[in-house]
Amino acid sequence: MLAVKSCGAYGYSMASNYNRNPIPAVVFAENGQAKLVVRRQSYADLTQNDLSYD
Repeated sequence: MLAVKSCGAYGYSMASNYNRNPIPAVVFAENGQAKLVVRRQSYADLTQNDLSYD
């Protein structure tokens, strides 16, 4: 796990899919407990709206 206290435009709220980069998961941690609050984006999530050009 990598904890980043402050990351400016690289955090979840400013995340984008530029160059097909998936958005990472978000986990809240407090008092030794961790809670997944946003699952990471999969390749299927990235391409779900793509249309065939055939």
